Amino acid sequence: MSCIRSADTKPELIVRKFLFSKGFRFRLHVKNLPGKPDIVLSKYHTTILVHGCFWHGHVGCKYFVVPKTRTQWWIDKIDKNRELDIKNTKLLRQDSWKVITIFECELKPFKRDKTLNKLYYTIKRISVNE
Repeated sequence: MSCIRSADTKPELIVRKFLFSKGFRFRLHVKNLPGKPDIVLSKYHTTILVHGCFWHGHVGCKYFVVPKTRTQWWIDKIDKNRELDIKNTKLLRQDSWKVITIFECELKPFKRDKTLNKLYYTIKRISVNE
């Protein structure tokens, strides 16, 4: 578990590379925002959270499986992550930030294009509404 990264994960890099190729400029892990969002698009007042399905307990996802050993410890840990996600999202929205959450499974090769295009059009729609 010590090799698991909290920043610069493969799903996060996929999203960052896509956004940069589309001309978006962003900041990473801004410390003064609740939860240090993975990607911050200041121009659009938008944050993007890229979650791992296991670590954030993506309900109904085949990549979220509770381990057979130390089951209660893992359930408590993942529940705490979910609570923290909800709290940070709420705080960001109270500060007028738009929050987009992308799960790891949505960036698998067979879903990636659809997810990234949806992200692109969501951000563009935000920019038009401002």
